[in-house]
Amino acid sequence: MPSQTEKLGSWRIFETDESVAEHVAEWLCDLVCARDDEFAICLSGGSTPRRLYMRLACPTFASRVPWHRIHWFWGDERFVPHDDAASNYRMAYDALFSCVPISKDHLHPIPTEGLSPQQAASSYQALLQHFYGHTRLNQNRPIFDVTLLGVGEDGHTASHFPDSLALRENRQWVLAVVSEARGTRITLTYPVLDSSRNLALLATGANKKDILRRIRAGDTSLPAALVRPIGNLYWFVDRAALEE
Repeated sequence: MPSQTEKLGSWRIFETDESVAEHVAEWLCDLVCARDDEFAICLSGGSTPRRLYMRLACPTFASRVPWHRIHWFWGDERFVPHDDAASNYRMAYDALFSCVPISKDHLHPIPTEGLSPQQAASSYQALLQHFYGHTRLNQNRPIFDVTLLGVGEDGHTASHFPDSLALRENRQWVLAVVSEARGTRITLTYPVLDSSRNLALLATGANKKDILRRIRAGDTSLPAALVRPIGNLYWFVDRAALEE
């Protein structure tokens, strides 16, 4: 049985949000370059991941990354067209993919047009299962090499919000999450997010202090605290996000 400390993963603390982006970019680049086969990364939306994507697009990193070997997926998406300003796909494309030599057949965005939210979830589940080569996840063979997640001020991660039915789903790989307050979203479920060799949660800014304090104290009512990857769990945070 893992201890509470082990459940919390490895915490890496940096002075500023820009330092977080710099170090995560270095960490990610090292992981990709240490392998010589295909590599699968699951992306997050949010302002902190956006800084990371912009850093990866800088020549310092872009010249080192073997872009042709990486497949890119999304942990969640708002149910809007991909060219909408609220789209996680558009954010990643504008910040990163429009700046580097990436093949379109290695980009695997969640579909959001021409079908219902439930159909979109089923379609993305089928895509993930085809990529993985099986309809059931194997604890010894993760689907992702790296999963990147952000943390909201309410403790949500991906599109797993407090009190959401998605928190308890362990059979489906992908779900449609419909909420009047938050809009319609498509999200990977915990078993799929957790099917990763390395999972990193990124949190920066003083507005994350309360949430990180509660997570570090063992509050498992928060969606971000429920992430349990089969591989390594990392937290990359800046000092502003931690209590003084």
